Amino acid sequence: MSTLTLDAEALYVELLAGVRALRRPDTRLVGVTSGGVWLAERLQRDLGLPGRCGVISSSMHRDDYARRGMTAGAQTQIDFDVNEAQILLLDDVLYTGRTIRAVINELFDFGRPASVKLAVLVDRGGRELPIQADCCAARVTLPASQSLALARSDTGVFSFNLEGH
Repeated sequence: MSTLTLDAEALYVELLAGVRALRRPDTRLVGVTSGGVWLAERLQRDLGLPGRCGVISSSMHRDDYARRGMTAGAQTQIDFDVNEAQILLLDDVLYTGRTIRAVINELFDFGRPASVKLAVLVDRGGRELPIQADCCAARVTLPASQSLALARSDTGVFSFNLEGH
């Protein structure tokens, strides 16, 4: 049996390069709770962008809300006008597309952006909705029985947690 090894820090460098290529001067970063927020915060700092990035939660618009309820993660916090903004959504792992659909619905509750682009650290395939990333640092194939999530140490170093079999 082979073991998947992903270097989250090396992939972050790839993501940073991709975001630099996608970004326009008026682009606003918005991270999906929680791994996407960690990425957005670090990108905001590494790109030397003023202010804070936005935080967006999928909780209120999930299609499984009745089953899951509110999650313990951060709630949406967008401190800028979304209307006509160039938004770059950031997430750690793209899987079915349902979380991204939910956060886009949440984003539109705040206004009508000029554009929304998506950058992810890892695309693991398995899409259930027609959603794809504009920028992706790595593509991997994992069985549905496994989950992959970004982790962050107390010092801010990224790694991955791979669970299941």
